[in-house]
Amino acid sequence: MVPWNSSSRRAFLAAVTAAPVALTAKKSHHVPIGLELYSVDKDLQQDFTGTMRAVAAMGYDCVEFIPSHFDWTVSRAKEVRSLLDDLGLRCYSTRSWERSFTPENLPRAIELDQILGNKFMMLTTKNAVANLDGWKAIAETLNRAAEKMRPLGMRTGYHNHPAEFVPVGGRCPIEVLADNTSKDVKFEFDAGNCVSVGSDPVAWIEKNPGRFATLHVKDWSPDAGQGFRVLLGEGTVPWPRIFQAVEKSGGVEFYLIEQEGSRYPSIETARRSLALYRKLYV
Repeated sequence: MVPWNSSSRRAFLAAVTAAPVALTAKKSHHVPIGLELYSVDKDLQQDFTGTMRAVAAMGYDCVEFIPSHFDWTVSRAKEVRSLLDDLGLRCYSTRSWERSFTPENLPRAIELDQILGNKFMMLTTKNAVANLDGWKAIAETLNRAAEKMRPLGMRTGYHNHPAEFVPVGGRCPIEVLADNTSKDVKFEFDAGNCVSVGSDPVAWIEKNPGRFATLHVKDWSPDAGQGFRVLLGEGTVPWPRIFQAVEKSGGVEFYLIEQEGSRYPSIETARRSLALYRKLYV
């Protein structure tokens, strides 16, 4: 295999940007498919504009920015929005740590997200939560944020890790979040994280109808050394059943492919993941 160095990375970015016709065929289905930009974070750090152009040329409809976007200036957010518009990409959601949801920081986070055109600010916990009272506090944080965002036409939600499906004090944290938040607080459901701890994603979707704004399309394998590094369809996540459930009763509005490493370079993995999604999603 040819080593993936900075020169070959630049060549690949140039190739997919220069030849969009071969890569931009999109599914006719109404549910947009996007890329969680954590998947190509290192590429973005080296060449933000080139990587975004490559992502658009692959045929993605939208992107989700990760917590580091909170450190942008207003001017930078406007530059990124202009780039998104030029590329025909949308930002339907951002993923943010707890700092973006504090009373003093929430107005700034909302301002940046409004510039990006985002309608969903998803909370993802950076620090471990010790007990059920801690999870109830997170639920209240989401409720307060929802009250602030509702008049602005924005919504909030929660992105799960594996820990939310591991019982604490006799209850799964994800159940505590669902039971203690208003119905307009949605979930960014990471099915791979759910399956990785032996939980049934379809059962969870069916138990909480209408709560799933988006689904992270990320596979998982129990095989040694594999985990989240497998490509879509190589793991044990039951994708056809999940797609059916989340579209029948889950209320899904868009999908997001996320990949936490693979046997390929990240930008190549993003391209392969989209192609595999199109084969899985029938």
